[in-house]
Amino acid sequence: MRLILLGPPGAGKGTQAQRLVERHGLVQLSTGDMLRAAVAAGTSVGRTAKDLMDRGELVPDDLVVAIVSGRIDQPDAKKGFILDGFPRTVPQAEALDRMLADKGLKLDAVFELKVDEDILTSRVEKRVAEMRGRGESLRSDDNPEALQKRLAAYRAQTKPLVAYYAQKGALNTVDGMLPIPHVAAAIDSVLSSLPQASGSGAARAESSS
Repeated sequence: MRLILLGPPGAGKGTQAQRLVERHGLVQLSTGDMLRAAVAAGTSVGRTAKDLMDRGELVPDDLVVAIVSGRIDQPDAKKGFILDGFPRTVPQAEALDRMLADKGLKLDAVFELKVDEDILTSRVEKRVAEMRGRGESLRSDDNPEALQKRLAAYRAQTKPLVAYYAQKGALNTVDGMLPIPHVAAAIDSVLSSLPQASGSGAARAESSS
């Protein structure tokens, strides 16, 4: 299974991705981790990416796609993967589609975790107040103001992917405000209906729920 999880910051993508990794034997592929690994390995793509990042420039889409392409060719990704943090824009999604098509692959499903942004903000405010009350240190971006900036960036750059994948018939919208087990069950229900899920980990997981 080759999956993408979409949703704004705080929607629970990381929680659901980790569950899919554990339950279905998929690999979670983070573009950030892949970039750092390519830089550390000193590959030609990694060296180019490092030069750009050292100058404070964004890594262009073609380089990111090349890094993703190399990563999904590795043996541990053959069973399936979840893309984390990519694609972020429609041009990246189009580049991903072309790259997968060149390999004779395609995405099996795209999930949008739909949430109420006002409630997300309230949750962050509550968590920050609780952490301060316990005397715990906060990350610089762990505050309502930073969340609003990240939400604005999501709406401008990544939200259009919802329409892009809906047009392709790949989008599955899940209510991300439901309890975590209910969100997981909704995702599993879709996965169990995929043609290739017959007899696979997805089908076994659904039957064992």
